[in-house]
Amino acid sequence: MGVGEESFLSHLIELRNRLIRALLAVFVVFLCLFPWSKEIYTLVAQPLLEVLPSGGQMIATDVIGVFLVPMKVTLMTALLIALPVVLYQAWAFVAPGLYTHEKKLALPLVFASVLLFFTGMAFAYFLVFPTVFTFMAKVAPEGVAWMTDIDKYLSFVLTSFVAFGAAFEVPVVVIVLVRTGIVELEKLRAWRPYVIVGAFVIGAIFTPPDVISQLMLAVPLCLLFELGLLLARVTGRAPQAGDADQA
Repeated sequence: MGVGEESFLSHLIELRNRLIRALLAVFVVFLCLFPWSKEIYTLVAQPLLEVLPSGGQMIATDVIGVFLVPMKVTLMTALLIALPVVLYQAWAFVAPGLYTHEKKLALPLVFASVLLFFTGMAFAYFLVFPTVFTFMAKVAPEGVAWMTDIDKYLSFVLTSFVAFGAAFEVPVVVIVLVRTGIVELEKLRAWRPYVIVGAFVIGAIFTPPDVISQLMLAVPLCLLFELGLLLARVTGRAPQAGDADQA
């Protein structure tokens, strides 16, 4: 076996070990949260339960849905709690192959990405969900029992969390594009009208078909894009090898 093959094999072994440690961390947290799975689901469903009409409740159309859905929510919660360990394992695997200036950029970006993703989830839970559910409760026709299946509600929540969490990553994406020289800052500024249109298209796709929820995703997207442009101008583009030679 050659040196290259041994190096590749050692990298695969290390990747396997890192994945096992990350999955083990998630599994341990899941086991700790398992006794409170029903309470965790109730907490996630609270924005809807608070606006349901008096006596209203959620339903389960699947025989084992009352067990599986809380387990899914608990697993999602365990993944979020164990995320620092998962990210550390990923960082420990890729860090040896990075240059010093790449490490200095990667660590703040990873921290900012996690913080912004959690902020997007919190924005959806504390602001978007109550607003959307209150609006839906008001427009429900008279005599219609407004309720939803717990599995469909979980699907809606996960889609919203991913959509808003990803939307709040826009500043990080803009900074990476500018720092790596993939796109010039002036060109991103010129794309501003297209970004605004795209934000409203994304809001229409990933939110319920009402104007309020679409605006609550599209407007933060536009504002975060502007924030990314501002931060990218402050950080600037990373010096390239050719630039150093010319200097």
